Amino acid sequence: MGKQMTEMLKGTLEGIVLALLTDRPAYGYEITTQLRERGFTDLAEGTVYALLVRIEQRGLVDVEKVPSEKGPPRKVYSLNTSGTTELNEFWTTWSFISDRIEELRKKGH
Repeated sequence: MGKQMTEMLKGTLEGIVLALLTDRPAYGYEITTQLRERGFTDLAEGTVYALLVRIEQRGLVDVEKVPSEKGPPRKVYSLNTSGTTELNEFWTTWSFISDRIEELRKKGH
């Protein structure tokens, strides 16, 4: 993964994960798999788990421990009201920034 991609993901990965959770609740490995299927192939699994801890601590997701056939219970994350509010703010900010960048690109800067 290039340095620019890494730096940009630092500011956007939380919003991306919250967006994934709007579809349905998921556990960490599922979220990592979904990210890789969407092209974030070099994303370290540890990065996703650290992010999940942070969004749980910030109260943006609800967590349910679900028994697993393959080992210890899995923590399943679902978007709650605070997470939905945060995601809406993320999309507003994303739209503003991406619109300004696109304007600059079209002007040839």
